[in-house]
Amino acid sequence: MALVVICGQPCSGKSTAAMCLTEALQGIDPKPIVRLIDESSLHLDRNQSYANMIVEKNLRGVLRSEVDRSLTKDSIVIVDSLNNIKGYRYELWCLARASGIRFCVLYCDTNENHCREWNSERQQKGEPTYDDHIFEDLVRRFEKPDRRNRWDSPLFELWPSKDGIEPLSPAITEAVSYLTKKVDSRTRDVRILQPTIATQNVRASEANSLYEMDQATQEVINAIVEAQSQSVGGFVKRISLGQQLPSIDIERQVSLPELRSLRRTFIKLTGQSSLSGPPPPSDADSAKRMFVDYLNREIGTA
Repeated sequence: MALVVICGQPCSGKSTAAMCLTEALQGIDPKPIVRLIDESSLHLDRNQSYANMIVEKNLRGVLRSEVDRSLTKDSIVIVDSLNNIKGYRYELWCLARASGIRFCVLYCDTNENHCREWNSERQQKGEPTYDDHIFEDLVRRFEKPDRRNRWDSPLFELWPSKDGIEPLSPAITEAVSYLTKKVDSRTRDVRILQPTIATQNVRASEANSLYEMDQATQEVINAIVEAQSQSVGGFVKRISLGQQLPSIDIERQVSLPELRSLRRTFIKLTGQSSLSGPPPPSDADSAKRMFVDYLNREIGTA
């Protein structure tokens, strides 16, 4: 149903916001399926995960993969992490677009001094926290979301005070309304991302189908070349490929470069048609039959 990206400075109240949003969604009837993804759910330590750029990049990859596996048409996925890099938020937006679901960003716009105080308080309580040098580095590199960017829109902003986050704050209420509201084509106040050809998952059988197509068409080309080389004068009117396949009927000698050009064109046309229609044939005989029909139209008597 939706992907919610929560972002903010370290210790800015993101986990509290995620819990408030989850509880608010669970109060809806019927209750939606809500999946919360964060570092702790994947057994990842904060300091170790942000110790350097390499492990931080690995962390983002793990979170992105978990989001990709969790996205469905009947669940709301909440990503509770820093999500501090705009390029990474764009990658998450692309996952939502590929799944054809709603997307929004919940931003905890907390004063940096409050974040430092909350980090210190957690250290005193023995709770998971950030080392000082890691905390300052993350604060410095944070890229604030901008609602003008499509991957940061719609943007719901929270302004947590020193006392924390109100469970029914306006941003939480607005986010719940957006995530659960029915789509109205007239008002267009809820946007469902639409997948494109670039973001659509490749059919599982398509790679094998293209391989079979490549091999089958090459076998047809080889059969034509061999038949012409063995005939008197290099010309043969009818070339048979087998009992279950149609014959190739031509009225002239066809050179190898021309055959290769026809083969490339056929594979290209077949690949383009499979984007909007059924996938290419996955068995060799069907691929050969299609290619023979194409050759008969282009260079044959049909």
